[in-house]
Order: sequence, then structure tokens, then C-alpha cells
Amino acid sequence: MTGTEIVLLVLLLLAVLAVSKGIRTVPQGEVWTVERFGAFTRLLQPGLNLVIPFIDQVGRKLNVQEVVLDIPEQSVITRDNASVLVDGIVYYRVMDPAKAAYAVQRMEQALTALAMTNIRAVIGEMDLDQTLSSRERINSSLLVILDGATDPWGIKVSRVELRKVEPPENLVRAMNLQMTAERERRATVMRAEGDKQALILAAEGRQEAAQRDAQARERLAQAEAAATRMVSEAAAGAGEQALRYFISDRYVKAFEALAGNPNSKLVVVPMESAALAGGVVQALELLRPAGGARPPAPPAATLPGGGPWNQG
Repeated sequence: MTGTEIVLLVLLLLAVLAVSKGIRTVPQGEVWTVERFGAFTRLLQPGLNLVIPFIDQVGRKLNVQEVVLDIPEQSVITRDNASVLVDGIVYYRVMDPAKAAYAVQRMEQALTALAMTNIRAVIGEMDLDQTLSSRERINSSLLVILDGATDPWGIKVSRVELRKVEPPENLVRAMNLQMTAERERRATVMRAEGDKQALILAAEGRQEAAQRDAQARERLAQAEAAATRMVSEAAAGAGEQALRYFISDRYVKAFEALAGNPNSKLVVVPMESAALAGGVVQALELLRPAGGARPPAPPAATLPGGGPWNQG
């Protein structure tokens, strides 16, 4: 091989090397920085890019997609000196690749340390009960703090989530005992309230029944008084003969009902008819007006058994 051929071969190899150095293909979701003699000059966007061979160099390769960063578990002391185990995740995205590449060193490590420090600061201002029940409040506070702190780095923190907030095991047991006692107390109070309401309703029922019974007795007395008044008016208009017949008929029917009762095994009937007539006379005496003449004795009648009435 002659010297000319060697030179041409060297030039060809240099040309191929220059083309390979001058063409850069950036994948989707990434942005590369270009450094010229060590200084940042521009950004390479996804796709085919041309650079000056042997002068421009690719500096940093940055992922501009949203990234999920795990926050390691750590022990945090609350304001009331309770220890809780906390870990979480942070969602962030590179908005300014130049700042993210050159404004902070080891960006993910710096963001992790910043998140852990602020978790301790936020939870340290809360009691244990607030820490366990205010997770959304803690997330919002951390989001505002981290987003403001990482803005000079060209990073946008979009979301912060605490995955675990757990007190120590002995504290968990104590909380479970407290919860059980509280539930038992509520159940006892509810049972007592139920018994109280049952007693109140029973008393109200008895009172209402007594009122209805009194009303029924009052109405019965009114009905009896009205019946007596009607009988008196009928006696005044039709004469004592009709009244004697009415009373005798009711008296005889009462004895018939007593004798015909299938549940009665023993019926006491006066042996003398004078007892029956005496009852009639006594009834007439009750209906006789004050100061009036005594009505004559009822006429002779015949009892169902065949015995005659005795005149009183």
C-alpha cells in the first residue's frame, strides 16, 4: 500500500468518526445538554441532533418525564414525644433541564434529604392524634415546602404522599385497649338509654290505659244516670204500675240469667217469695221522690217456679 492510499484511508476513518461524533439521537422523554470546552451551550431535544465533532460534547442526560421518588422510612418524634415510623413518595418532574443539570448536584439525593427533613419538621409540630388523623394536611404542607424549595433547581414537585404513619407496637396495643373501652362505654350508655326509653313508654302506656279506664267508668256512670233518669221520667208519666212491672221483670230476668249460667254449679234462690217482693218494694222506695207517699205493694205475681208473690 502506497503512502497516498494510507492517507486516504486515514481521512476516510476520520470522516466516519466525525460523522459519528456529530450526530446524536436523543430518545423520547429525555433532554441532553451540550458542553463546549466544558461550558453549557444548548439542549438536545428528542430526535436527531447535530453537534460539532470533537468540540461539542454531551454533558448531562436528563429524564423530563414525571418521576416517582421513594422516601426511606424514618422515625419521627411528635410534639407530645410519641415516636412514629413514616415513609412516603414524591412525584416530581424536571421543568428546566439546564438548572436541574447544573444548579444542584445529585438531584435525587438532594430531593430525598429535603423531603425527609421537612417530614420531621411538619410532624414534629403535631400531636400523635393529629399526625394519625391529618395525613392530607401533612401532604399539603410538604407539597408547598418541597415545591418552593426545588424551584431554583428547575424541578416541579406535583404530589407528596405519606404511605405509612405507624406508632410503635406498644402504643398500638394501648390505643386498641382504649378503643375497646370506649366502644364498651358507648354500648353501655346505649343499653341504659334503651332501658330508660322502655320504662318511659311502659309508664306512659299504663297512664294512658288508666285514663281510658277512667273515661270508660265515667261514661258508664253517665249511661247509668241517664237510664235511671229515663226510668224516673217514665214512672212519672205512665204511673207506678208500669214502674212495678219494669222492676219485677228485670228482677226475674236477673234470676233466670243466674240460673241459666253454665259455669254456675250452685244457685241460691230465696225460699220465700216475700224476699223477691221485698226487693221490688225496696227498689220502689229508692225511686220514690222525697216526701212522697209510699207506693202500694205490687200485685200478686207468679214466679217462674210456680210460687206466688207475697204482698209486703
